[in-house]
Amino acid sequence: MGAGLNNSDDHGPMAEINITPFVDVMLVLLVIFMVAAPLMETGIPIDLPKAKAKALPRDKESPITLNLTKDSKIFLGKREIFLSQMRGVLQTAFKDRQNKQIYIRADGALPYAFVARTMASVKLAGINKIGLVTLPPEPAKK
Repeated sequence: MGAGLNNSDDHGPMAEINITPFVDVMLVLLVIFMVAAPLMETGIPIDLPKAKAKALPRDKESPITLNLTKDSKIFLGKREIFLSQMRGVLQTAFKDRQNKQIYIRADGALPYAFVARTMASVKLAGINKIGLVTLPPEPAKK
């Protein structure tokens, strides 16, 4: 008999698992999510104005953001609300929060009066700290 016929390693079950394809797939998924996550952050298109200001420090609680679109719609997060119901909605949202601060992302094309009315409604809801979100100015070209 030949020496190769009695070798049981050639046709026996494999006891090792090859995890290389699994790791490859996971790394590709990680890269896809890292690229796609910033794009999914906000689904409400707003053209923010540019301003020179320092970034505010981060809080322990996640910030609550009020989005004002150029067609005068108001969104709390991704939920559309109306100016008439804003006071009650904000009081409910801030009921259990320590930090009574809200950020307003207003489109630069909005009339000043609409933004001012919105800020007044926020004040009436008992929120005294209002931050306006802007983009940093573009660096000067040399």
